[in-house]
Amino acid sequence: MTSLKLNVTMTKSKFGRLPKHQACLKGLGLRKINQSVIVLNTPENKGMINKVSYMLTVEEI
Repeated sequence: MTSLKLNVTMTKSKFGRLPKHQACLKGLGLRKINQSVIVLNTPENKGMINKVSYMLTVEEI
């Protein structure tokens, strides 16, 4: 069974990144380094997480 929620933490700065990558962070609700948000495990959120995975740590809740 897959979890319904994911804890996503931004570990690297968004400055100097591609505009689409910055938009993915904004869509996930991340603004600052080391900020964590809890998002639902949906295909839309998983796509944004996969695009900027090099900047994030993800934990299943």
